[in-house]
Amino acid sequence: MRALPLLARSVGSGGPMRLFKPIAPALRSARLPCRCMTAKAGRGKGKEKEESVYSKTVNLPQTVFDMRANSVVREPQLQQWWEENRIYEKLSRENPGEPFTLHDGPPYANGDLHTGHALNKILKDIINRYELLRGRRARFVPGWDCHGLPIELKVLQSMKEEERRQLTAVTLRAKAKEYALRTVEAQKEQFKRYGVWADWDDAYLTLTPKFEAAQLRVFGQMVLNGHIYRGRKPVHWSPSSRTALAEAELEYPEGHTSRSIYVALPITATGSAVAGEAAAALSGGAHLAIWTTTPWTIPANLAVAVNAELQYAVVEIQARVWGHGWQQGDLLEGLSARRLVVAADLAPALAEKFGVQLSTLCTLSGAQLEGCSYRHPLFGRESPVVVGGDYITTESGTGLVHTAPGHGQEDYLVGQRYGLPLLSPVDDAGVFTEEAGPFAGLQVQGEGNGAVIDALAAAGVLLLEEKYGHKYPYDWRTKKPTIFRATDQWFASVEGFRGAALEAIRGVEWIPAVGENRITAMTEGRSDWCISRQRKWGVPIPVFYYQDSGEPLLTEETVNHVIGVVAQHGSDAWWSLDVADLLPDSLKAGEQAVDVGWLVGLEAPRLRKGEDTMDVWFDSGSSWAGVVEQDPALTYPADLYLEGSDQHRGWFQSSLLTSVAANGHAPYKRVLTHGFVLDDKGYKMSKSLGNTIDPRAVIMGGKDQKKDPPYGADVLRLWVASVDYSSDVLIGPRILGQVADVYRKLRFTLRFLLGNLADFDPAAHAVDFGALPATDRYILSRFATLVDECTASYQAFQFYRVYQALQRFVVLDLSNFYLDVAKDRLYIRAPGAEDRRACQTVLHHLLQGMLPLIAPLLPHMAEDAWQNLPYAKPAEAASVFQAGWARVAPEWRSVGADEAQARLWAAVLRLRGEVNAALERARTDKLLGSALEAKVLVHVSSPELRSQLEALQAADNGQDPLRYAFIVSQAELVDSAEAAAAAPYTSTAQLEEGEGEGSVTVGVMRAEGCNTFVGQDSDHPELCERCLPVISQLGFPSPVQQQPQQAVAAAAAATGAGGGV
Repeated sequence: MRALPLLARSVGSGGPMRLFKPIAPALRSARLPCRCMTAKAGRGKGKEKEESVYSKTVNLPQTVFDMRANSVVREPQLQQWWEENRIYEKLSRENPGEPFTLHDGPPYANGDLHTGHALNKILKDIINRYELLRGRRARFVPGWDCHGLPIELKVLQSMKEEERRQLTAVTLRAKAKEYALRTVEAQKEQFKRYGVWADWDDAYLTLTPKFEAAQLRVFGQMVLNGHIYRGRKPVHWSPSSRTALAEAELEYPEGHTSRSIYVALPITATGSAVAGEAAAALSGGAHLAIWTTTPWTIPANLAVAVNAELQYAVVEIQARVWGHGWQQGDLLEGLSARRLVVAADLAPALAEKFGVQLSTLCTLSGAQLEGCSYRHPLFGRESPVVVGGDYITTESGTGLVHTAPGHGQEDYLVGQRYGLPLLSPVDDAGVFTEEAGPFAGLQVQGEGNGAVIDALAAAGVLLLEEKYGHKYPYDWRTKKPTIFRATDQWFASVEGFRGAALEAIRGVEWIPAVGENRITAMTEGRSDWCISRQRKWGVPIPVFYYQDSGEPLLTEETVNHVIGVVAQHGSDAWWSLDVADLLPDSLKAGEQAVDVGWLVGLEAPRLRKGEDTMDVWFDSGSSWAGVVEQDPALTYPADLYLEGSDQHRGWFQSSLLTSVAANGHAPYKRVLTHGFVLDDKGYKMSKSLGNTIDPRAVIMGGKDQKKDPPYGADVLRLWVASVDYSSDVLIGPRILGQVADVYRKLRFTLRFLLGNLADFDPAAHAVDFGALPATDRYILSRFATLVDECTASYQAFQFYRVYQALQRFVVLDLSNFYLDVAKDRLYIRAPGAEDRRACQTVLHHLLQGMLPLIAPLLPHMAEDAWQNLPYAKPAEAASVFQAGWARVAPEWRSVGADEAQARLWAAVLRLRGEVNAALERARTDKLLGSALEAKVLVHVSSPELRSQLEALQAADNGQDPLRYAFIVSQAELVDSAEAAAAAPYTSTAQLEEGEGEGSVTVGVMRAEGCNTFVGQDSDHPELCERCLPVISQLGFPSPVQQQPQQAVAAAAAATGAGGGV
């Protein structure tokens, strides 16, 4: 099948309207009606083509919608037009439908945008534009996350050492704010260049007083609901940032390796549950064998935990492998332990690992081991054996777990159950304190770790050291490893509202559905949320402390007063104002004594301000309160949240927790997630690998524009639409090139439609559906199916299905079939001919329907085409987005709903394919020069199908007879397969499901004298029966009659010039 030829650039001049080039002779000769009106062009190199005398009678397409998008220039012009005419503002405020709220998860105000940002914001814009086209008031308020450590570090890194020493909290915050605002403006312009519609002049920033006050109100409500408390607990701590971190601020890079050690801890006493053989075995110098990947936590060891359900073995070292046989009874070199307690199931693996033989003396349960005690090999203190939980397994280690309550979550919980102290001899910088004894002053993740291992070896209790590769938490900002460390922090008690959060999760629609499982597991398993950070650039936790006791003052009255101050002056007031100015009148210094519960006296002089700021996830997690809940034009809960799949442990979760804790329900009705952007080989993008794709380079082109051409924003958007973003997506030069090809196909199709409607007025020229040829009715039914498919896909957020459906329709239904067979009607028929107007009616419907279908994906292309409609637009639809969604007349579905008609057209397309295959073989063998020299014989075994084809053959129009569908000179239905097969070139096929029953046979032969159609009129011997009426109607003079007159005139002129005879 021939594809739709590319429409060439205009050659017209002298006015704003441009003409398509006349169709080239080679293309016109592909069908008889075009060939007869085509000039006999010179084909030799350097020869000028002769223009046909009839060329000016052809209805050439006319449009100013250029073949080349020139996106670098045209897209900004269209964006400016939208802005000047306030198209988005009018639609989002004045549409007749219900409001639609897609709440924007705020990107971080640091650095330039990358393809992940582009994927996210373009997806949101596609959704919002679709909703606007459907008549809903889709107002989109973009946001930015402006607080936090990365910005603070950027500011500090930009300053000289002397400037840093003189820096105060107020000046640091001022510089951080300036940096954040500058970054917001830069990112905003990049987002706008993507063609994203939003309330750009009313964006929300987490640093504005309005937002900060709303965030503090959420905090205050959680305080009143009993969900905020202060405690000393182990938290993820970043020595490189010197602050606590939330789970969402961690990353787990591949390739981390730790120094893991096996250590023997000498048992000093057995518990009451140990008796008999076990007691004897444990009393004979037995040691508890533990394993840890964090040797630096050994100084904080306060217990060994076992699993009550596991079986443990007391084993004795019987031999050691020296490489020269066995020597019975030897200890490991430098080791004082002969007997070990290990999980029974792990004994064989440990024997192999240690290079010894282990003989089992007895077994006992973990429950029996509870109550035993051991001596710390480095500090001499005695500690108990305790029962832990099901986190103790036989998958690795020894089955006994070294427990330091100050350095692990499970350790902390076990320690609380047994009343163990909270020992954490590590400071903010990750350095051992004096409590660590001989290790004080050493960096725990450096030389301190090695010093502990050396000390254990010197004490004779180091069984083995080995490298261990595993996932380990890193600070996502500094890219350095973190530690677990007990500190005084503020927490949100997730345990207090976990049940309500899980119930809220079940009431949300998660897309894809696996998202519900992910966030459920994360919520079920998460510990209390550490919301305090030891930084200056953030929203303060509005708590005061008594200077003498350190007790916090946090009441409804104090929080509300701080909220009022922040709403007026911003959170800078916490650092710039005195304590008295931040307290309500009842607590300020003065003569009046106050009684606030157990607090009595003049409070201000006794108080100091807290220095902690809130976790930035609390900032963004409160955006439902700072934006959606406050604006009556938005809906709370929001209709949709859309972010990357990593946000199940980030923004989705923090938003859920704050909303449930404060208001008892989720802040969203639906949550949609997308994957990450990888390069075209599936690798993560990295500057070090040189495989990053800058969205600006995609739009504007790279340094080498031959290698990296300027595709414009629409191609970037079409890439977003083309990928199944439910998983990770790929991008690269090859992929972008493929997407650009599809973009061009869509653009050329729109150009063809526009160009062939140049003289069409829908109000005056449209043909009723019932009067259309069957071919026209069929293509409208196909278009109705396309609209239904695209609508369903938009509703399901499956934009790649929209992309695929549009591509299939443009290529298969239009280019390969309908537009291919329609060109003769459009170009050759008289301008006002019924057949031509019928075809134009269809093109009009296709154009009016396709523009809204592509508009959410390709807004610039759709708007450009709409602005170049050749007929008057509705007064209320200056923009394509004001014209509404694609409309389908009910009767268009009639062909698709009629099974017999559906089978007929499936069979016609199958026949067309078989005919084309036979024609190609005939051309290859030089039987034919072009398809218009051919006659096609068709036989179908199905009586029903034959009857339908006969009806098409008998149609009194220039479209339905089969010769027009096949684009040949003659097409005949024959009575037998043998008659069709008698032709030189044949093809036989069995009809498949949906095409009818039986078989089809086609035969191709030379037409029985092409002069049957050309040369029948002596005045116009080059014209066919289709063109003659058009030329006669136009009153075009006969070139045959003109030639003698021109010859006489030429001779007379020659005689005059030569002075006569």
